[in-house]
Amino acid sequence: MFWKIIYNLILLPFLFLIVLIGIIFSSKIRAGFLGRLKSKKILNTFIKNSKNDVKDVFWFHAASLGEYEQIKPVLSGLKEVEPNSYFILSVFSPSGYDYVKDDQIDCKIYLPFDFYWTIRACLLIVKPKKIIFAGYDVWPNLIWAAKKLNIHSVLFAARFSKKSSKGFVLVRKFYRDIYNSFSAIYTISNSDNEQLFKIIGKQNQPIIRILGNPRYDQVKTKSDKFTKERTQSVIQRPKRLIFGSMHVEDEKRLLESALGLLKDVKDLSFIWAPHDPSKKNIERIEDFFRSSEIHTNRLEDNDVNQVDGKVIIVDSIGKLSQLYWDAQIAYIGGGFSSGIHNVMEPAIARLPVFFGPEYSKFHEAEELILKGGGFSVESGAELFIQVKSLFENSSIFMNASYSATKVVHDNLGSSTRIIRSLIHD
Repeated sequence: MFWKIIYNLILLPFLFLIVLIGIIFSSKIRAGFLGRLKSKKILNTFIKNSKNDVKDVFWFHAASLGEYEQIKPVLSGLKEVEPNSYFILSVFSPSGYDYVKDDQIDCKIYLPFDFYWTIRACLLIVKPKKIIFAGYDVWPNLIWAAKKLNIHSVLFAARFSKKSSKGFVLVRKFYRDIYNSFSAIYTISNSDNEQLFKIIGKQNQPIIRILGNPRYDQVKTKSDKFTKERTQSVIQRPKRLIFGSMHVEDEKRLLESALGLLKDVKDLSFIWAPHDPSKKNIERIEDFFRSSEIHTNRLEDNDVNQVDGKVIIVDSIGKLSQLYWDAQIAYIGGGFSSGIHNVMEPAIARLPVFFGPEYSKFHEAEELILKGGGFSVESGAELFIQVKSLFENSSIFMNASYSATKVVHDNLGSSTRIIRSLIHD
């Protein structure tokens, strides 16, 4: 009860105040705020239109588009087992809401504001059989209300880093109350399991299983759609380094060294994909390279191999997973700020994968480093040295390429295990 009071009377009002200030300055925060105002009404309309159908409802939640990639193979498999059920998806971020498009979802909403009365009202409208969270985006009142209403709640692909703030005493006690309110938690690895037990203690534990990360399955499924045409060995592809999901912080650390690679490595070219491909971000990259007399061009809707330019800039989202198959090495952004993006997609495309130091929340990045297919760099100079070395030594390059792909293949099958547990737990 103590932590419920602290959260609802202090933490949540403070967060809400930050959001109210944020909507003045950020179009994304504003879009999320306005979307959340409509969530209850959307749910009410959906249930009213479905009131003649006696169907179970499964409510999935993802923070954003990346977490939905974890949900997708699980939702798809569960739909095969439960074809007569409804599937609701809530997302937190505008990018998730705008870009998640899936015919298997019967109703899509922004996650309602986490006020207890709002959440409880939404749960009473929907009466879901299960609420299923992916990854890390857990909201206390949603979990507490589900437990109070005897609604089964599950967290899968749960990741608990040793460096997480959840290890601090007060933070740990707060999260102990939250995680012990779940019906079941499915972690990714043994290490995650050990960290989870440190948080939740030995009493009142939910069902806990180690079931892996279904994002590996989703990455493999996506790659299968176009790999039949990709029989060419990675060593025979164009000598191309792809910078995927680049943040401004990545640019600040790496741009000068990237320019050095273009000048030092013969026949090298880049694909450059900003995380936010806004006009402002694209023009900033163009101006930087053009100031050094490097020819740039925008990809638009063209085949990357038909676009002329030393640096090809990706000006829309949704293309990276296929573009990795037209490169030899990848750098994935986010590692100098909020955390790295999807490193599995370049790995399945047989690319050695580089990223910044903020990767501790991502088991797949640790696996890549451990197996020799991934490399964390602290600076642009370090990236320059290591990338140049791979391009100049084909045997080391091929070993890294093989190791990266093997990490994905060694971790397949999580979706099936999670679906089986969702049905039986």
